[in-house]
Amino acid sequence: MTETVLITGASSGFGLAFVKHYSSLPSPPSIIALDNQSFPESQLPSLNPKTVRFFQVDITSPNLLSDLAQQIGPGPIHLILHCAGVRGLVKSIVQSKPGDVAAAETLAVMDKETMTKTFEINTWGTFNLIKTFLPNIQDAVRSEQGGAPPRVIILSSRMGSVAANVGGGGYAYRVSKAALNAVVKSVSIDVPEASFLLLHPGRVETGLVAWKEEGAISVEESLIDCLKVIDGMKRGEGGKFLDRFGKTIEW
Repeated sequence: MTETVLITGASSGFGLAFVKHYSSLPSPPSIIALDNQSFPESQLPSLNPKTVRFFQVDITSPNLLSDLAQQIGPGPIHLILHCAGVRGLVKSIVQSKPGDVAAAETLAVMDKETMTKTFEINTWGTFNLIKTFLPNIQDAVRSEQGGAPPRVIILSSRMGSVAANVGGGGYAYRVSKAALNAVVKSVSIDVPEASFLLLHPGRVETGLVAWKEEGAISVEESLIDCLKVIDGMKRGEGGKFLDRFGKTIEW
């Protein structure tokens, strides 16, 4: 049976890297690729249209995502890789101080619009995605026949760790990721038959901000480590918060 993989944020960054990786396997799964932006035409020639189906959708909209789920139809989804997200920077500061990430997320400049929009995408969007495709996850549980349970991988961030916050700032992003972590932890308890993982890929140059941050590594470098963690997941290991090397991050 061909497995099905659903990937969000599929038009760029980690999402696109995961699409390329899984579509290049000798026996590729059926890939459902989601993004709120159109898929880059330059990438289409390298992908098998029989393997990859791309859908443009806003994951924060319950109605639009529900309509998409009906379009995709029932059936198991064995692996979800949720890569969609935003950095939560104040637009006016980004424009006036290009290249200065820290300045665009301080206590002094943070505003309601930035924080609520970041929460809507990073936190509510994650909850909406999981809830909408939960029937497909449960279909995968019923069809596993002794194999690996379905896995739901949510790209999080160490900035969502309250214990690791020693630098302050980053208000919208920290809040949204801490709340995202709480959502996924609760779902892992409510749906124990599937394996949920919060994965911090490191500081990666994904296009989440318009410039390269100091110390950022390439998507390709991080992807190698992330795949090892994902492929090494075992039954009963859900609800963890790990970095790309498989080390536990404190909540």
